[in-house]
Amino acid sequence: MATASDAPVLETITAMTLDAIERCGLDERTFILTRIAGLVAMDAPAVSYLAHIGPAMQAKVTIEQVQDVLVAIAPVVGTARVMSAATHISQAFGVAIAMAETEAEAIAEAEAQSRKK
Repeated sequence: MATASDAPVLETITAMTLDAIERCGLDERTFILTRIAGLVAMDAPAVSYLAHIGPAMQAKVTIEQVQDVLVAIAPVVGTARVMSAATHISQAFGVAIAMAETEAEAIAEAEAQSRKK
């Protein structure tokens, strides 16, 4: 029986991802690069790439490795998909940077407020 949740879609996606990680024998970096290739093939939106930035950074995936994946799959998925992916990846990085800046500003403000007390 299903239970009520505040974020059932996100929880389902998280559970599916955790299940895939547990069942997969790929190392962390290869796993993320493979998922990125899948996102490219599906012409995923920027938010899908955004969800992979943290795990990619944790796995020490470099921009050069992502570019290598785009080069490797271009003949299979086509240049239009690769260019679309490059745009979406750039947008995701922009959002991630903006979020990090906002978080850093909030932390700095909180620290400044605590020093005033």
